[in-house]
Amino acid sequence: MTMSGNPAVLMRLVASAYAVAEKAGAIVRKVLHSGELGIVEKTGANDLQTLADRLVQQSICASLSKSFPKITIIGEEDLPEDAVNEDLIESRQSEEILQKPCPAEYSALKEEELVVWVDPLDGTKEYTEGLLDHVTVLIGIAYGGKAIAGIINQPFFNYQLGTESVNMGRTLWGIPGMGAFGFDLREVPDGRRIITTTRSHSNKLITDTVEAMEPDDVIRVGGAGNKIIQLVEGKASAYVFASLGTKKWDTCAPQAILQAVGGKLTDMHGSALCYDANVKHMNSAGVLATLHNHQYYISRVPQSVLQALKP
Repeated sequence: MTMSGNPAVLMRLVASAYAVAEKAGAIVRKVLHSGELGIVEKTGANDLQTLADRLVQQSICASLSKSFPKITIIGEEDLPEDAVNEDLIESRQSEEILQKPCPAEYSALKEEELVVWVDPLDGTKEYTEGLLDHVTVLIGIAYGGKAIAGIINQPFFNYQLGTESVNMGRTLWGIPGMGAFGFDLREVPDGRRIITTTRSHSNKLITDTVEAMEPDDVIRVGGAGNKIIQLVEGKASAYVFASLGTKKWDTCAPQAILQAVGGKLTDMHGSALCYDANVKHMNSAGVLATLHNHQYYISRVPQSVLQALKP
């Protein structure tokens, strides 16, 4: 906490982003429930946008910029600068987060030093296909090029229990140096090597890399946020994406949460990703994320893959 007892800017922003992410999850559920997804193809059948992507991004950007006018917000969708409907604005904050002390290294940060990376609907293709547990809303916060806080909402967590489940959806969040909340940290049993990788964007670079890591099992699911959740809940030991495709808004929030529990997310060369406001959006050297043994996985990446994936 700062001297005056007011919460630090970072904690206020995370507390707001938590409430905003919860609202985003409700919007995503409502659009699906209405049956009118409003799907448009952006660059092709694997690159879709729905009404939920559009409404959620408007809600997150308008809500956060209203409360924090000096932050930089970068969202996945290119949307017109229309006036945002009042009922999309969320001004509440998580009281529980406001009560927590800010890590000392972040306690004096100013609004204008923070960059927020937003993926309003990670796993859009899966959303349109009814693979609802793959879908997440991602809000990542960066300072000095590093991911320092992440909020992930999973709108359809528990959806298998039926539509009337009151406990549908959950929000996970974390700050490296402080911890992560909203889930139970678990490890893959018996030191097994289970790799999670892309469901709909695979290619030879990816399959060669996965094979070189000699996994006991491979899971193919949608959404970067969803794959990081698998790592922290003990369903997978590494997320391997040796290709172009993910962007900074896919990885910022998940990376912060993963690092908050001691994990690592890098490109395929083992180099850190940079989240400054002016960086290129594509993670052009791929993504490798682990809870443990990051070096083992880095050491197995084939030379041909490293040559193909230049930062």
